[in-house]
Amino acid sequence: MCRLLAYIGTPIIIDKLLYQPKNSLINQSINAREIEEPLNGDGFGLGWYVPEVNYEPVTFVSVYPAWNNRNLRNLAPKIKTECLIAHVRAASVGDVSESNCHPFQYKNLLMMHNGGIENFSAIKRHIRAPLTDELYNWIKGQTDSEHIFAFLLNHLFSNYRTISPESVVHAFEYTFSELKKMMKANGITEPAYLNMVITNGLFVVGTRYVSDPKEDALTLYHSEGSKYVCEDGVCRMLSPEEQDQAVLVVSEKLTDVSKDWKEVPKNHFVIVDQTLNVKLKPIEA
Repeated sequence: MCRLLAYIGTPIIIDKLLYQPKNSLINQSINAREIEEPLNGDGFGLGWYVPEVNYEPVTFVSVYPAWNNRNLRNLAPKIKTECLIAHVRAASVGDVSESNCHPFQYKNLLMMHNGGIENFSAIKRHIRAPLTDELYNWIKGQTDSEHIFAFLLNHLFSNYRTISPESVVHAFEYTFSELKKMMKANGITEPAYLNMVITNGLFVVGTRYVSDPKEDALTLYHSEGSKYVCEDGVCRMLSPEEQDQAVLVVSEKLTDVSKDWKEVPKNHFVIVDQTLNVKLKPIEA
């Protein structure tokens, strides 16, 4: 079912997020704690922003397990960024291939997904039908995740002049509502699990969503403070200070420091705006 991590705020060496915490994302690739299947070894991906070089993000994906990738281990202590998203994959829909690894990039936007839609093939054609030629041809992989992202982008670009947290929230609402209609019309009765994160490097919008409100959603947490630090193997979020600020959105708590982590309620958005203010909002779809 995959695991994910998003960070935005005070520039950080990404090793402090990927490797150093007790329950780091790399540890979650081999021994996830908060999901039935602990192994997420069907590839991984990172996306991070270097705005002084280019407004579009850098991406690095691989089909190799994250816990055993020499390139990632070598790069992580040498990359510093204000915004990172990272994902370890347990393949459900789609082959184990680089084109199916998250995050998915469209220009300056990145998206990653934890969850899935059962019998996705029953609605795949319906998701692709309204897409512009550009977005239709942009899809390179087989995953439900990439198709959902394209569908959301199609609505976003058709209806909003600017990309903002608010417009992304509205596009998510439309997308989830339409997906539920497609599922019902095509006999998909199993719930869809849609924990998704979108960022442009300036804001982050995440969802913790299950299409059947009677079912439990997959886990999602957020943490906020001045900066995330790791010293002598101990990682923690520092209390807020005026000059620094940082926010994390994660599938699993990175540490056992319970006060650092707040659960995102089921069927809610977690929205981090450009001032790094965090807001929780119910998903109406």
